[in-house]
Parts: sequence; structure tokens; C-alpha cells
Amino acid sequence: MAHGAGGKIMQRLLEDIIIPSFEHRKIGDIGLDEMDDGATLPLGDREFIVCTDAHTVHPLFFPGGNLGTLSACGTINDIAVMGARPIAMTNTVIVEEGFEIETLREIMQSLNSIISPLDVAMIAGDTKVMPKGTLDGMIISTTGIGILYSDEVITDAGAKKGDGIIVTGPIGDHGTSLLAHREGLDFETDLKSDVAPLWAPIKEIIDIGGVHAMKDPTRGGTAVALNEIAMKSQFEIDIEETLLPIRPQVKSLCELLGLNPLNMSNEGAVVISVDSAQTDEVLSVLRSYPSTKDAKLIGSVRSGPGRVLMRTEIGGKKIVQVPYGEPVPRVC
Repeated sequence: MAHGAGGKIMQRLLEDIIIPSFEHRKIGDIGLDEMDDGATLPLGDREFIVCTDAHTVHPLFFPGGNLGTLSACGTINDIAVMGARPIAMTNTVIVEEGFEIETLREIMQSLNSIISPLDVAMIAGDTKVMPKGTLDGMIISTTGIGILYSDEVITDAGAKKGDGIIVTGPIGDHGTSLLAHREGLDFETDLKSDVAPLWAPIKEIIDIGGVHAMKDPTRGGTAVALNEIAMKSQFEIDIEETLLPIRPQVKSLCELLGLNPLNMSNEGAVVISVDSAQTDEVLSVLRSYPSTKDAKLIGSVRSGPGRVLMRTEIGGKKIVQVPYGEPVPRVC
């Protein structure tokens, strides 16, 4: 399972097996080798962003969402963090023989409830049925298409010295709430997934300017998102443990199970590297949206090796490592 969990083991699989298997790996500036959230596709005087993702979450319904909302938001956000306006999706649905039609309908309607208000069209798709016992219920695979909205593509490698590092919401909500729900842990809490589409607030902060890099902390969590920006940009990112927005429920559950909130996934948050002159205005805009109202400045970018360094609550410093894999499998 770790080979698909977003950490070091999956990265090795991509670098050693998947990516080298293909001779032609890009059409525009960003392709497979960059391992960004999507790829660039220049057509005439316009530039498009294309992303693709498979969604295998278990269970199909969880506090705060379901497979349909998750697949829609994941696709929308992958397009948005590269500075593009989502315009269309394709959708492949694979279901197990005997799957309830009404459950399928609910999941499809949930997906539509996310993309329809954003004027994102579902333009193509495919449906397959697997024999009973050969698939765990249902999986969805999506492709997203967006038109570049920002002046240039926003990539993982764009952070600049002096930038502020912002996280748009509490860390680890999705992975932690899913774990508690899946395992039947009896906590008296209203913790739920943060799954949400983020194009609206992202569009507004792009309009402000100064956004140099963005990454959604899905598999592998905030630790992976921060490290990818740091390593690809070749700068050190310094963060403050006392500034990290972590809900008490998430912190308590992670402490109980020996997990690190920084490694727990989000499905409605973004890590942003933004010019320090714009951080206050960006935070003000983000805090005006329900999905990003808890946005916080957690650190900065400075000269140094491509790594993430955290000042702890007691004043020490430690390197934030890329986890070997997602501690909670099948979260997305």
C-alpha cells in the first residue's frame, strides 16, 4: 500500500519505474518529470493545465463527504493550485457487480454538486463493472482541464527567498477524521473531513499577486507539500510549531496513536508560498471564505538546502522529513 501513499516509497516507484517507461513526457513546460499537480498543454495563444487522479477512498461515505465530493474537489484543486481556472472534467467509474444503484446515483449527484456551481462541465467518461469480489465497491478516476488564469503557471518550484508560507486551514483534518470513522474510534467529537473546492479563494489571491508556489497537502500531508516546494525551489522553508493550525481533536488522536499531524492528509487546504509584501492581504482574502477562514502564516522561505526546518514548541529545531508513506491508506 505504501507504493501509492504519497511518500518516499511512492516517489521511488515513480522515478525508477513509472516515469522512465515513457519516452515523450511533456508537450509544454511542465510534464511527467516535474511531478507537479498537473501538466501544461499549450494550444495556440492559450495555455491549458491538465491533471488526472484516481480515487479509492474507503469507506465511500465519511464525515464531511463521499467518493463523489472527494473526486470533484481533488481534481478542481489540482488545477487551481497551478493557477488555472477549472473548466471541464472527464470521469471513469468502475463499480463492483451488485453495487446499489441508489448509492451510485448519490455519489454522482454529490460530484455534480461541487462542479456545477463552478461552471465545470463533465464532458466525457466511461463506466465499467467488475465481477463481485474483484473490487471493493467503487472507484473513480478523473481528468481535469483548466485554462491558465495567472500570468504564468504556478509550480511547486516557484518559491522565492523571503516568501511567507501560508496554510489555508487546519492540518490533517481529512486523514484523521477518516481514520477515526473507519476504525470506529469512539471519540465525542464533530471532527470531519475538510474536503472542499478552493478555486474561488485561490482566484482572488492570484488577483492580488505575489503567489509563487502552491501545493495541496493530500497524500503524505503538509510534510510532503512543504518538502516538495522546498526541494524543487532549492530553498529552506522554516516553520514554527506553535503557529501550526491543528485542531485539538486531531492533535489528541494523533498523540494517542503515535501519528504526526503533519503527515495526515487534507482535501480542502493549500500550502502557499507568497511574497512577504502580500501576506497580510492574502490572509485577509482567505479568511473571508468559509473553507479557508482559518488560514495562518506558519513560516518563511530563506537561503539554505532544499529542506523543511521546524522550530519546536520548546525552542529547538528539527528537520521535517518526508514520510515513507501515508499513515492512513486509502484516504483519497
